[in-house]
Amino acid sequence: MYIGITAQQTGFNYKGSVRDLVNYLEKENEGKDPEMAVHFFNQYRDKIPSWEVIAEIDGNTAKLKKDEPKFYSLVVSPSQAELKHISNNQEYLQKYVRELMKDYAASFYRDEKVTVDAIKYYAKIEYERYFTEADKQIKENQPYATKILELKNEIYRLEKDGAKESIRKLENQIDKLERQAPHQQQGKRIVQGMQKEGYQGHVHIIVSRMDMSNTRSLSPGAKNKVCETSLNGKTVKQGFDRDKFYKAAEKTFDKSFGFKRNYVESYQARNLLTKDPKQFFSVLAGLPANEKQAAFKLLHKAGVEIPRIPVNQAQLALKAFMKLKKGIQRAMESGSIGI
Repeated sequence: MYIGITAQQTGFNYKGSVRDLVNYLEKENEGKDPEMAVHFFNQYRDKIPSWEVIAEIDGNTAKLKKDEPKFYSLVVSPSQAELKHISNNQEYLQKYVRELMKDYAASFYRDEKVTVDAIKYYAKIEYERYFTEADKQIKENQPYATKILELKNEIYRLEKDGAKESIRKLENQIDKLERQAPHQQQGKRIVQGMQKEGYQGHVHIIVSRMDMSNTRSLSPGAKNKVCETSLNGKTVKQGFDRDKFYKAAEKTFDKSFGFKRNYVESYQARNLLTKDPKQFFSVLAGLPANEKQAAFKLLHKAGVEIPRIPVNQAQLALKAFMKLKKGIQRAMESGSIGI
């Protein structure tokens, strides 16, 4: 499970409206039969029209300055294993989001308890993802793509001279490079813009910066987890505990759907790897045999190369240790091992 939280961009060309984001999220509905369209939903309603989302978010900005974010965007990306467990089911994803937003509300540190009824949000499920330049597959295929482009340009020049034999040889080289590229999908070299296969369900959640009453600011971007400050001579509680939210999000999924999570699929593992890599590998090495075997299978499936040396604090070679750490972090960031 990967959950990203980002504030509305307030830099160059900042317009303040949520309209552009809503229009972007409607892209999967283009060309679809109205009955097949996927609509926005919130805690209590389904099939909310996009115009209503725009009106409600843009109209809920009291007390906010012109250059402040008016909303936050959450992207909830279950792993392939999690999606497979729930069969990529829309009803289950909706159910999960509604439970997740209870965890979101509970993660605010305030004098008065924040409940989900105070959160103004609109969510939309998407089922398609496409390869971008940020993906590992695109980066590692790039040398082949560059060479193929060079050969195609050479063919274009030769066509003017009618050099058929030379062109044929270059075309054979291109075919060979296409097959040699390390990352393939359905027998074709993975390129930017290609749709990713497999379950790709994920959820975009637009959350208003202001609460449902439009009187209280609730920012998940608070710098401090929890803190107490003085305001008009009174001590007030502030902050949003992201660690608490991420842990709760994971537990909610597991409890809701009976998902049995391996250690390397947990938020705890990701957090430990970042803060104390040696301890992470020590815990990994100390897992029960069957769980450890499953963990290494998950890592291997995610493309992480496991060094053929004893994996413990004393014997793990530094070079292999750092390479393994980098590989696991990359797999975690991509969501391929579900953290």
